[in-house]
Amino acid sequence: MTSDLLLPVDEDSVYVSPPARPGDPRWVRPALFGLLAITALLYLWDLGASGWANSFYSAAVQAGTQSWKAMFFGSSDAANLITVDKPPASLWVMEISARMFGVNAWSILVPQALEGVAGVAVLFATVRRWFGPAAGLIAGAVLALTPVAALMFRFNNPDALLVLLLILGAWATTRAVERASVRWLVLAAAFVGFGFLAKSLQAFLVVPAFAAMYLIAAPTSLRKRVLHLLAAGAALLAASGWWVAIVELWPASSRPYIGGSQNNSVLDLIFGYNGLGRITGNETGSVTGGGGAAAGAAGGGTSMWGATGWNRLFNSEFGGQVSWLIPTALILLVASLWLSVRAARTDRLRAATVLWGGWLLVTGAIISFGQGIIHPYYTVALAPAIGALIGIGATAVWKLRGSLGWRIVLSGTMLATVAWSSVLLGRSGDWQPWLRPTVVVLGVAVAVALLAVDRLPQRLALGVAGAALVAGLAGPAAYSVQTATTAHTGSIPSAGPAVAGAGFGPGRGGLGGPGAAGGPQGAGGPQGAGGFGAAGGPGAAGGAMPTMPGGAMPTMPGGTAGTGGGPGGAGGGAGGLLNASAPSAELVTLLQTNASSYTWVAAAVGANSAAGYQLSTGDPVMSLGGFNGSDPYPTLAEFQQYVTSGKVHYFIAGGGMGQANGGSNATSEISTWVSSNFTAVTVGGTTVYDLTQPTAAAATGTATTA
Repeated sequence: MTSDLLLPVDEDSVYVSPPARPGDPRWVRPALFGLLAITALLYLWDLGASGWANSFYSAAVQAGTQSWKAMFFGSSDAANLITVDKPPASLWVMEISARMFGVNAWSILVPQALEGVAGVAVLFATVRRWFGPAAGLIAGAVLALTPVAALMFRFNNPDALLVLLLILGAWATTRAVERASVRWLVLAAAFVGFGFLAKSLQAFLVVPAFAAMYLIAAPTSLRKRVLHLLAAGAALLAASGWWVAIVELWPASSRPYIGGSQNNSVLDLIFGYNGLGRITGNETGSVTGGGGAAAGAAGGGTSMWGATGWNRLFNSEFGGQVSWLIPTALILLVASLWLSVRAARTDRLRAATVLWGGWLLVTGAIISFGQGIIHPYYTVALAPAIGALIGIGATAVWKLRGSLGWRIVLSGTMLATVAWSSVLLGRSGDWQPWLRPTVVVLGVAVAVALLAVDRLPQRLALGVAGAALVAGLAGPAAYSVQTATTAHTGSIPSAGPAVAGAGFGPGRGGLGGPGAAGGPQGAGGPQGAGGFGAAGGPGAAGGAMPTMPGGAMPTMPGGTAGTGGGPGGAGGGAGGLLNASAPSAELVTLLQTNASSYTWVAAAVGANSAAGYQLSTGDPVMSLGGFNGSDPYPTLAEFQQYVTSGKVHYFIAGGGMGQANGGSNATSEISTWVSSNFTAVTVGGTTVYDLTQPTAAAATGTATTA
């Protein structure tokens, strides 16, 4: 049976999309199964090597398996002191798995991988519905082989569930447009709304594109289109707001503190630290001074999290994660719009281009120009749109290959693709050096062949099309395989091999490995030195410890910044801002002794520091100040009350940041009070204070009380 890729098309014809459910050629089903099998292998291979991956979320999963209340609120510990700094939907999926199969690396990470496989399948189904199986397979392959997708679908951050739900939203919107179905449109809104419960306002970045597609292309009157969109808006509010409403109405005294907020409000978290602050840089309690200060100092165009602007997605930090095929997608977006410029309002090519192009451009713009905390792995949200635009645009232009003009477009697109791949591969020139010239030679040969593809026999033309896919996907596929065969831990994972100029990720000397705590009170009070960890853990091989983007290097409360990043370190593992502690066997034994007599076996500054102790002991550990250690909970007075009530056994020195960017200095006050009133001992290289044993001066009331 003739492939839909190779159907002859009159060069003067207007592109017409195939029917919704055409009879598939025999190759479609095995090709789809092969794509999904390769995706599953890529995402599941040696998944347990990453261990707890992001321990911050793994500890919350553990808590959710021990307490239904912790599961609902997304608490960091089963005693429900404080929540993680995101809504909990992604945790719910992992917690259900961990309740069924036990708390371990596989039960936490396998759901993420399966979400990735499902995302590829749904993207295929969505694109195939209007544009045929070849377009769907190309879209799915691009998504599966995007390096940042191979990273995040093997990791336990919220992004995996977010991306799957947004693809489901696009699928439902596509169905809605076909017959102007308000039911399908409401379902699309429900998917996006649930995505909000995974990663807050980032889910809403696709809403303008979804709404524009329906408003432009749904086959009904303008009045009905507007009413349908209003109904979808109500569904979006309900799907995203029900959990928020419950949390806001729940008495604060009987729920955990909302981590990441400065006033114990989930609305403050959503619209502040996790919302508009990511755009403006005004994020009270974040780890840097924010975008405004940095941009002012640098004359604009930068934030404390790196350079901003239209080229951000292509720089050394972001480029190898996702940008391999962005030039290709943009060229084909313009081509698709041109093909449909004179078509009817309901034209499906234009409608799909509005959907996926709007998704790419809006989300890409926010990531590119955001002045606040923007990590490279956020770009995984761009991968479905890139894949869809390439699948749709490539097959649409291919059908017009009888025209010299469109053959030039195909050839030029191929040259642009391999040129950018060559640039990206050149940034990691010592890694697989043979790949770069191979991609360039193959790509140039394909570009030349495309100029005469209309004269080639069918099988040879199909071979040229296949070679074009190989040349375009070779670079990102190689990066994805490297990513899948490398363990990733910490809060800022990064895909691919070491890249010149990039500061984060495996092999790059990334921030945040757990390392040594100071000795008794260390170099700077109870926190000791080494809050970011000792040199030499995973990723240390890539280079020395970098500075924070923009040049800042934060310090630990009561101590100094550390130098490296990986478990173990020298003498123990107090952990730090971006990775978990790595406690010694002696310390674990100490914490577990008589643990049932306490609500929390220990307290530590920062959620990541606390996470390592909690995962190692299986018992609740109090994370003072939340993720950054800068949340105003608990206050010194509240912590003193917990200690007086006998609810906390030990205080562990080291850990997170403490006061930052206008956040609370409560953790510093707590650290000072502990060091003044309790005696420090060193257990397995970690400084520990027994809060049930005050010093003689404290017992007589002559020690420092604040």
